[in-house]
Amino acid sequence: MANELDELTGVTNPQGRDIAVIDRQLPVTVGGGSLLFEIALWLLGILPGLIFLFMKIGAKNYFQQIQQKLQRDASEIDNYLEQRVQILGNAAGLLEKAITLDQDVMKSVAALRSGNYSQHRAHDDSTRNVTAQTADVLTRGINLAFEAYPDLKAHAAIADALQQNAYLQKEITAARAVYNDTVALWNQSLFQWPTRQIVAARAGYTTRIPFTASAEVKQTARSKFF
Repeated sequence: MANELDELTGVTNPQGRDIAVIDRQLPVTVGGGSLLFEIALWLLGILPGLIFLFMKIGAKNYFQQIQQKLQRDASEIDNYLEQRVQILGNAAGLLEKAITLDQDVMKSVAALRSGNYSQHRAHDDSTRNVTAQTADVLTRGINLAFEAYPDLKAHAAIADALQQNAYLQKEITAARAVYNDTVALWNQSLFQWPTRQIVAARAGYTTRIPFTASAEVKQTARSKFF
């Protein structure tokens, strides 16, 4: 029997194919067969029924633990984002004193400050992504200022702020990967029949959506830099 996916003779797409995360949560459902399965266990005796009951309790605890980990992973991203917002705001303030900074850069600073990000931490992925994108815009504006005013590179405080910004961006990327791994674990666990899927369906759980990059970020990544 030949390989179902044959890289030598199979159909190929010379244009390539980009990928995108489907922004939809899938509900977990079980059919009547799952109910019959549970009834059958009790009919076999009190012991099989009790064993499965304790297994369901364990599955419920398992899902609660994953949800707590998701919260912790998301909070870690928020911590790095908050630090990055503060550093970029300080860097923009230093630049504004040295030069007439581009209005778009100062609008980005105002957007971050008016959102009261430090006082009200991001509570969902939408808020978190908007903050991250605004920080990216601010970073580009500061980098453009460096290109237009080479003497600014000698400013130790600004150079240090940009170095910290680069470090925090790497930490945010790593934290997002950890968050996505936890989301993948949650999504896979939901459909592990019988115990976890039955518990998830009766609790009304749905799949979760991993971190996704904005269309603007994807387009920028395709640009020519050199």
